[in-house]
Amino acid sequence: MQSGDGKLRFILFGIYLLLYGGFVLLNAFSPETMEQTPLAGVNLAIWYGFGLILAAIVLALIYGWWGAPERTNEKGGGSDPDS
Repeated sequence: MQSGDGKLRFILFGIYLLLYGGFVLLNAFSPETMEQTPLAGVNLAIWYGFGLILAAIVLALIYGWWGAPERTNEKGGGSDPDS
């Protein structure tokens, strides 16, 4: 694990926490807002839920691309027949 890896994890977690917290707060304190149907007759709660799923996937891809430790193509343990 790289040293900057932990900081990136907390930043991405914080972003998702804010998104999810907004979802929970809207449902708790303004359920009529979540009942609105802005597009295709589907209510905002469903759109927001799909948005949360998409956000989780995007944040995971960002972490995988930017924060994951680099992998090398080194062959170890004598697996190279030329060595």
